[in-house]
Amino acid sequence: MTTLYEDVYAEIARGTAGASLPGWALEVLEDIAAGRRPVKAVRHPLGFVCLPVERRGHLGVCLHLWSPLLALTAPTTSQVHCHSWELVSFVLYGRLSNILAGIGEGATHRVFEVVSRGDLDEIKATERTVRYTPGTVQTHRAGDAYTLPAGVFHSTVIEAGHDTATVALGRTATARYGDGGRPAVPVSADLSLGALATPTHRVDRRRCDPAETVHAARLSAKRLAAIQAA
Repeated sequence: MTTLYEDVYAEIARGTAGASLPGWALEVLEDIAAGRRPVKAVRHPLGFVCLPVERRGHLGVCLHLWSPLLALTAPTTSQVHCHSWELVSFVLYGRLSNILAGIGEGATHRVFEVVSRGDLDEIKATERTVRYTPGTVQTHRAGDAYTLPAGVFHSTVIEAGHDTATVALGRTATARYGDGGRPAVPVSADLSLGALATPTHRVDRRRCDPAETVHAARLSAKRLAAIQAA
């Protein structure tokens, strides 16, 4: 039996996601809005609402929603970050841009390690400083799929006042070591860039209440249904 991650990944890999994923996502959103699927939305610290659809071991499937009609959270460091996991994403509607970061020797930003424990993120200031410059801009529109390997610093930008939604697939990045059948281990931690003087601090990853979750799901479902009907 395949996982949901594997099923969705296969649609993207085959190039059939444009025909299948919007309908699937609409069904999921309608189920969440009607209370048929027990999902609690999360206000992600990077400024979007996350609907965690499924998590099995090192594989995860989420819907990410950006909208001026949703209460969003701003990061305490910056939008520039890198994952310890591999991202495969499909844009359901709207448009987003990933700005790849140029990281060099210098001291314009401090590197922070993000350690998540349940709904609490500890943002740990490290001794490492870097020089950050914005690099290549990769823009993705409805129907596009894109990938971001683990360890790539970037920031994701949504045009002000516009709605965007994606299906986000996460796969924990691993690195094998030794040949004695020892298990794989995580490559690295989630990292973020922040101001040089910012200290270690903690951030609550706020879960939405049921009404807020329903509102986010209904808002996205309405937008997706209108696009499919057009």
